[in-house]
Amino acid sequence: MRTGSEPSTARSPLRMRFWFSVWGLVWAAFGTTAFALTGRTAWAVVCGVLLVVVAADLAWVVHRMRQGPHFQPGRDIPPYDPPDPP
Repeated sequence: MRTGSEPSTARSPLRMRFWFSVWGLVWAAFGTTAFALTGRTAWAVVCGVLLVVVAADLAWVVHRMRQGPHFQPGRDIPPYDPPDPP
């Protein structure tokens, strides 16, 4: 919902989130491999779970990037009223 305080050209930082996900994917894969080779099974499982979470986030970011830009209200469309405080 627009409150009128954000710029009309605001965009989500998907490219930055993409590169953070790639960075996390590399480190989680490295951690999983390193802990598995050194016999630390619990840490390898933790890094493996993190690897799955980061891979799912990366897939979601790529999906959103492929959708392209969405409709953004222009300057001629008035903003919504801010929500009433509870």
